[in-house]
This record gives sequence, structure tokens and C-alpha cells, in this order.
Amino acid sequence: MQNLDVDVTVTILTNFLREEETDGSMPWLAQTPPPQKRLNSGHTGTQRLEKMGINGKIGESDIERVAVLDFGAQYGKVIDRRVREANVLSEMFPLKTKAKDILSKGRFKAVIISGGPNSVYEEGAPQLDNEIFNCGLPVLGICYGFQLMNKGHGGSVAKEKVREDGQCTVRLNTSCDLFQGLNENEQVLLTHGDSVTEQTVAPGFEVIAMSGGHVAVCGEGATSESSESRFSFRKGIACSAKRLYGVQFHPEVDLTTSGRKIFNNFLFRIAECSGGYTLRNREQICIDEIQQTVGDKKALVLVSGGVDSSVCAALLNRALGRQRVTAIHIDNGFMRKNESDHVVKSLKAIDLPVHRECAGLTFMLGTVSGKPGDGDPLDRTVDPEVKRQIIGNTFIRVKDRVMEDLKLKKEEYFLAQGTLRPDLIESASELASGHADTIKTHHNDTALVRELRALGRVIEPLKDFHKDEVRELGRCLGLPEELVDRQPFPGPGLAIRIICAQKPHICSDFGTTHQCLNVLTNLPRQPTTPLESDCREKMLAALSGWEISELLSQPFTVYSTFSYSYVAALSTTHTTIPWQLLSRYATVIPKLLHNINRVVYVFGGAVLYPITTITPTYLNGFTVKALQEADHLATEVLHGRKIDGSRDPDLEDISKKVQQMPVVMVPIHFDRPPNEVNSYKRSFVLRPFITADFMTGLAAIPGKDIPEKSVLEMAHRITNHVKGTSRVMIDLTSKPPGTTEWE
Repeated sequence: MQNLDVDVTVTILTNFLREEETDGSMPWLAQTPPPQKRLNSGHTGTQRLEKMGINGKIGESDIERVAVLDFGAQYGKVIDRRVREANVLSEMFPLKTKAKDILSKGRFKAVIISGGPNSVYEEGAPQLDNEIFNCGLPVLGICYGFQLMNKGHGGSVAKEKVREDGQCTVRLNTSCDLFQGLNENEQVLLTHGDSVTEQTVAPGFEVIAMSGGHVAVCGEGATSESSESRFSFRKGIACSAKRLYGVQFHPEVDLTTSGRKIFNNFLFRIAECSGGYTLRNREQICIDEIQQTVGDKKALVLVSGGVDSSVCAALLNRALGRQRVTAIHIDNGFMRKNESDHVVKSLKAIDLPVHRECAGLTFMLGTVSGKPGDGDPLDRTVDPEVKRQIIGNTFIRVKDRVMEDLKLKKEEYFLAQGTLRPDLIESASELASGHADTIKTHHNDTALVRELRALGRVIEPLKDFHKDEVRELGRCLGLPEELVDRQPFPGPGLAIRIICAQKPHICSDFGTTHQCLNVLTNLPRQPTTPLESDCREKMLAALSGWEISELLSQPFTVYSTFSYSYVAALSTTHTTIPWQLLSRYATVIPKLLHNINRVVYVFGGAVLYPITTITPTYLNGFTVKALQEADHLATEVLHGRKIDGSRDPDLEDISKKVQQMPVVMVPIHFDRPPNEVNSYKRSFVLRPFITADFMTGLAAIPGKDIPEKSVLEMAHRITNHVKGTSRVMIDLTSKPPGTTEWE
């Protein structure tokens, strides 16, 4: 590993909406995760799930299925997807669902218990009906579900000082039915701070997976002896006699490389499912549901030009005919450069005429309630959650106005949306669990939409599909590849890719985070204080096997919709960028410092001055236009094109290597001498992201996953062609811990 002899300076700029108090202790010793928002949404229960339309469709009553008990895991929707991609129907249930209620519905072949953000010993931690384990159905417990399984059978769980977050290697007992066909050593994703050890495994359970000391899976009636006993932490347990299996890791995500095999083993080898829930019969189920729901009325569909709304429109077209489908494209002012022109053109190509409504000013001045003066308008709003609510509600109001202009009678129309299953699960996760971490409110699932849904006036034909399934359905419906393969673009558009802020806030953990990051980026140097010495000792122990060199580190913070976290921005004086080392730092920094959830590299040489202020930033014509241009320039490079749009022979087309690449504006002015001038420039972040399911994935690393030349060209074009640009950065954070979008 290259050693960089560079002095290190660390400062922290907070870009929070409010201060989040901490006790000033070392961030990696925190006993609970960072504070997280909860959905505030009235009553819960299975009935709410049914009202949301998450479970059950016309024509599905006789199909075998698997019950997923959702404990608020951010990956609950991925578990759901993994089951369905195996052609098995899954249904989501609240955590308190009784075993007898599942059995009474019939046709259930198995139960899967999701992970969750809680500790099993935390006050008010979610529990489940222990009869689930005695109901005769096979059970797979994942992460928190694994810990509940162990605790419910007389075992216990230990709190660890250092969390395990990220890819790790586990050792499997491949003679276990759950791991048939896998290698003895497999890469898996771990996200936990509690563990089961050899001493705390429930009596009669067999250890079937281990990593460095933690149990991964166990089963009843067997023992773990000899060479396995040197692992103190277990990653799984199983009771083969009762068909109970638990894994500490997440087999549902792509970062667990053989996760699909594990699910297939559970579904087909253990639960004996038949796998008859295919895409073709699901398409017909959708068409039948549309026809029966809409009856002799019509459908109004809002099309953004993205994959979801386009497939939704095509499905409605097939079910009802074009004479009964009205498509409206609302330009909210936050589309990508020339996006609306492309939208109308592409939809006309599939014989779907579109009414285009330009409503940028309406959105800019919009409020949550829609009443002027009732709360800040969008162009003065900094909270990303409020931005989403304003945009979602304004969409509905503009839709109503357009219907009046077109003389369309509301009572004759259903509102059709391209809402996907993950959108509903994500927005309604507390409905499913009561203990969910809110990731975001989806713009298709605001209060106004829920009111319409409660009145039975919303139809969401894709609510049973995940993103990759929608693409395949689009192909079945005859949509062109260039439309089906488009990169995802958020419904609120660029509005959530502009990090808005009025002023910086310094949080109480500033000092400890500063010192810890300083120590981490200067491990070869001797500590000068007792705190640094203690910090260094713990880090060296946790980093056993890593070769750590020095980098110049410059952290700052952004507001995240589900936590308050810092971003560590790394820079160096070296002309050769050490991507391998940066990638390692991007993995290890969030692992050790839990209040840092992103690591970026700053192009343009070492950052010399501390950052203590921000550039006040709101949604307005200037910021939107600047981001549109930056996004366009980066996208042209992504496709291997020159600025004028022609093919660039010196650039590779890497659009197939990167599944999504948000470009984000942040209110940071680098290279500003302190007390010399006010902060007035802004910076941009490139987020090239590699994923198969858009739920988890890896940051694309230059020189490894994508050509370094491409990202350097992106940074060069943005810096030189977008007025007011300070620096360009690249996000090196995988998901988890970082989300795909910054807001």
C-alpha cells in the first residue's frame, strides 16, 4: 500500500437543520445507532397494510406464498423482492402478527423474519409471537430475527463495542440444507452491533456459520466442536428438526454474493415451494385488476418519462385502450436538462399522446398545505422531507388544475401512479412494523395521495413489482430498450439533489469526531494526548490486517433524511490518486466512526483551509440551472461523448457499467482563506453507483470499476463550464452505510 507523506488537518462543518446533542463520547462506542426519525402515521396493523395495497391482488388468493414479518428493516423490501424473483408470492405482515392469523389465511409455506434497527434488549424493542417458531412452518430469521430466534429458545445476545458494518467473510457448514451448493467461505453483508457468541447460543441449536467470533446460523440437535470453537462470534443458528434457521448477515442483498442461493435453498429445498408465480401470469393479474377496478371509467396517469411511469402507462394502455387513458407530463422545474422534451418524444413513440404542463413557478412557490403564507414555500425550504411533501402535494394540485383546464370530470377518472412495491413498503414501513426507520416519504405516497387512496380513487398497477421486474415487464409490453434501460431519476427531480442550507450548525460531538478522524488518518504518528492514545489503540486493534497510510482529511456534514451524519472529504497533494487506499478508507471510516456515513474524495489537490461556513443555498433558478448543467456534462462523459454531444474517441462509454449516477450540489466553498471573503461558491459530488437491485450496491471506484480518465474529465468539465463551482468530489461510499441519493 502506498504511503502518503502528507500533513493532516481535520475540521468539521455541520450543515444540519438543528443541533443533535450527544454526550461527547467516542463515536464508535455509542450503545445505540444515531437518532432516527419515525413515521408519524396514526394506527397500524394488518388492516393498514391491506389499505395500502401492499398485500393481495385480484387473482392471487389460491397461490402459495411466504409470510415476511417486517421488524422495520431497511432491507425488508429486498427480502420481499428476493422471494418474488424466485417466482414465489410474498406478503408483508406487521411484527405483532400472530401465528394463528397467518395459518388461518392458508397456503403459506414459510415465514421469514426481517432484520431491524433495534437491540433485542432495548426498552420497547419489538417482539414477536413465539408460536411462530412452533406453528410447523419453516422459519428463516435474518439479523434481528436471528437474534429473536436465539433469545426465544433460551440463548442470549451480547452488545459489541465495535459494530460490524459492511462486507465480511463467513465460514459456512455447507452440509446444512440452507447452504447447499455454497463455498465454505463466502462474502456476506453484516450490519449489527449485537452478536451471538459460542457461549450464548440457544441450547440444542447447531452453529452453521461463523465469522471471526460471531455466530451466523445454528440448528437444533447438533454441536459445534473442534476447529469451529476458536470462533467466538457466531453468524447463524439452525434447528433442522423444526426447520428453524437464523442468520446474522443479510442474504437478501447483493453484497452477500450467494444470497440468492441461500433463499432458493430455503424456499425450495426446505419450504418445498413450487415457484409458479411468474412474470407473465403477474402481468395478466395486473390487467385483470385494472379492468375490474376501473370498470367503465377512465385513468389519468402522471408520466415523468422514467421507467416506472412509462411502464404504468403502457400497462393501462393495454388493459383499457388509449381512448380511456389520459397521460399528463408535469414539468416541475427540476427535470434534467432538456428532459421534458425527451419525455414527450419518447412517449409519443409508443403511441401515447401526452399533455405537457409547465409548472416550475407553481412548485417553487408551493407549500405543504398549498396555502400561501402557511409555512415556508419550496424555494425557502431546507428540510428534504418537507421538500418531498411539498412536491408530492403540489403534483396532485397541478393535476387537478390540468384536469379542469382539459375539462376532464374527476368523478370519471382514477389517478394512476407508477408506485412500486419498495416505495409503499418504504413509506409505510411503520405500518408494517411499528418500529421502522424512516428512510424517506415517497412523493407518490403523501397525505393527499393517501386520502385519495382511502377513497378508492387511486390505482397503482405496479405496486406489486420491484424495479428490475418493472424493466422486464416493460420489455414484455414492447417498450423500447432505451426507455426501459434508463437510469432511475427521483420523482422530485433535482430538487433533492441540491443540498439546501441557511447556516452551519456545530454539534456537540464535533471535538471527538475531529480528534478521532485525525488519529485515523495519522495512525503512523505517535499520539500527543491520552485521548489520542486511547483512540489509536482501539483503532489499531479494529484495523488488524489493514495497511493504513496517511491522507489529508477535510470532513463536513450534510442533513440526511434518516440521521444526522458527517461526510469525510479526503484530499491529497499527490498527483497520482491512491484509489485503492481511498476505497479502504471509505470502508473503514464509517465502520469505526458511526456518525460519519459518507466518504468522498476532493479533486483538485489538497484542501488547505478549514471550512467553517457554508454558502446559503435554496432551490432557485440559479442553483437548478447550475445543477442541470453539471448533471448534463457528467452524463455526456458517462456516455463517452464530447460537450457538443458527438462521440469522443478518447472516452469509453461506461453507461452500462454504472447503474445510477446522481450529481449532487453541496453548499461548500473550498479554498477560501479564513476571514477573507464570504462563502459564495458551491461544489458538486459525483455518485457513480453499481447495483443489481437498487437497494444495496457499491461505489464505482476509478481505475477498478470505471476508467479514471472518465471521472477526471467529468470533474474538469464541471469545474470549467459551470459558473460558481468551487470543487468536484466523488462519493466512494457503498450502500450501506450511504444511501444512493444524498437526501
